[in-house]
Amino acid sequence: MGARHSGREAALQMLFKMEASGATVDRVIELFWRNCEADPEGRVYADAALRGIADALEKVDARIAAASAHWRLERMARVDRNVLRLGTWELEHKLDVPRAVILDEAVELAKAYGTEESSSFVNGVLDKIAESLGRVDTDR
Repeated sequence: MGARHSGREAALQMLFKMEASGATVDRVIELFWRNCEADPEGRVYADAALRGIADALEKVDARIAAASAHWRLERMARVDRNVLRLGTWELEHKLDVPRAVILDEAVELAKAYGTEESSSFVNGVLDKIAESLGRVDTDR
């Protein structure tokens, strides 16, 4: 497992904890890493993602809401919502990471932590968000 993959997994878990507990970003990061080990690069990626998503949460959620017709954010499964937050933030802020990698990683997280329908839902919503941001892979 690569550092970014483990970082994404950690970021998803921290997003989930932050949403469930209402704790601050700093507190969630402190408690999470107290009990978990990670590749240093993965940890840096996870912390940056969590802070970035928290700082831009309103904007990230608005993008998700616009791309997910017939699904209000609060009605989405918590895992799906947070995988979408991570993927949306990456699509907007991690321009060095190809669109296909971001979508593939999000789908894998949705398969691992979500329901049977999560991966196709996440893929469809993130694909719309990527299109709206003008994110296209060069080999398309």
